[in-house]
Amino acid sequence: MIPGGPRVLVTGGAGFIGSHFVRELLAGAYPGLDGARVVVLDKLTYAGNMANLAPVAGDPRLTFVRGDICDAKLATELMRGTDLVVHFAAESHVDRSIEDAHHFARTNVLGTQTMLRTALAADVRRFVHVSTDEVYGSIDEGSWPEYHPLEPNSPYAASKAASDLMALAFHRTHGLEVCVTRCSNNYGPYQYPEKLLPLFVTNLADGLPLPLYGDGGNVREWLHVDDHCRGVALVAQKGRAGEIYNIGGGTELTNRELTERVLGLCGADWSAVRPVADRKGHDRRYSVDIGKISDELGYTAHVSFEEGLERTVRWYQTHRDWWGPLKARDRQAA
Repeated sequence: MIPGGPRVLVTGGAGFIGSHFVRELLAGAYPGLDGARVVVLDKLTYAGNMANLAPVAGDPRLTFVRGDICDAKLATELMRGTDLVVHFAAESHVDRSIEDAHHFARTNVLGTQTMLRTALAADVRRFVHVSTDEVYGSIDEGSWPEYHPLEPNSPYAASKAASDLMALAFHRTHGLEVCVTRCSNNYGPYQYPEKLLPLFVTNLADGLPLPLYGDGGNVREWLHVDDHCRGVALVAQKGRAGEIYNIGGGTELTNRELTERVLGLCGADWSAVRPVADRKGHDRRYSVDIGKISDELGYTAHVSFEEGLERTVRWYQTHRDWWGPLKARDRQAA
């Protein structure tokens, strides 16, 4: 555990998951990281949004730096005096990676290598690399343990698998105190409305159809962003260096089942759904085994899916001022 008042560098801290971590960290939600001074490094690509940090913008312990994780000079400056790096920054949308994988290779692989190299040179005490269950591929039954071979299928997942291996190599080769986390599908407020749940809720609010891939039978395990960030904080404080920790929520649903629940919460019916051609190489099922983080670090998911889903749907319904401009911008760019 890092003693009181650590300096924490959070990459991608203006994105969906990173901003939640920052807001909760500054609110004192993570014992052992009390009084943290937080530096957020974010390039503010389309998915980064300063509005995500608005609730903590006035906190004197928060410093925001707009910049690229591939910028070694900037990373070197920010690493000085840093105790902990929590590395969320990544290109993360599978569809975009299928269209053009270049930015995914650059940001997710080269950017991670840049952060690792500069952290090592600055003698950073702990580096948490945040990854995804998609690096494992697809599983018909059972759940993946952390030692399962990596079999990524999308360019996004391949770039994250490469960054995981780079992070672990910096531990084994150089002794950098690295931990890797791999999470299941996140949901919650402030998620960019290209992902299934916010896309469907906001489309219903606008009277637009819900584009459901294929037969809707793809299975995902759902994890509220608050539980994910608590898991990351546990790993940051108590995880064993050089280890990987799966973080899951325990609720598995087909995309069709999730769609039915969203329709029910929004007072709509199946007539709003428009099946679309399936995604290329669409993984059928994801499921992670969380026995390791539960047994070693005491992790449990606190937010029930029923409660979390209802809260999330209501948040998007009452925050058009947040998502409306984002969707308008996307329509103009199309």
